[in-house]
Amino acid sequence: MLIHTVIFWLRPDLTTEERALFENEVRRLVQISYLKRGDVGTPAPTERRPVTDHSFDYSISLHFKSLEDHDFYQTKCAEHARFVATCRTLWDRVVIYDASPLK
Repeated sequence: MLIHTVIFWLRPDLTTEERALFENEVRRLVQISYLKRGDVGTPAPTERRPVTDHSFDYSISLHFKSLEDHDFYQTKCAEHARFVATCRTLWDRVVIYDASPLK
């Protein structure tokens, strides 16, 4: 299994409609049929913990059954290509973490 986590910082000048577009599009990604699991989130209300970074706007975590499924997603997945083409102008910064769960 491979866990693909992406953290997004959206442009601060986005309109309400642009933010809604981003949220709708990112939610579509977790519906991809070959995912083991997918979640979209926003910063949790845990500001009292100084080690927690709340500076981002959205996160997505996609759990792939295999490295091959992840690689397909990155190179041939129409939903991923649509998301990037539709939303890439809406963010200022993106950070990606790919992790293999410990057994």
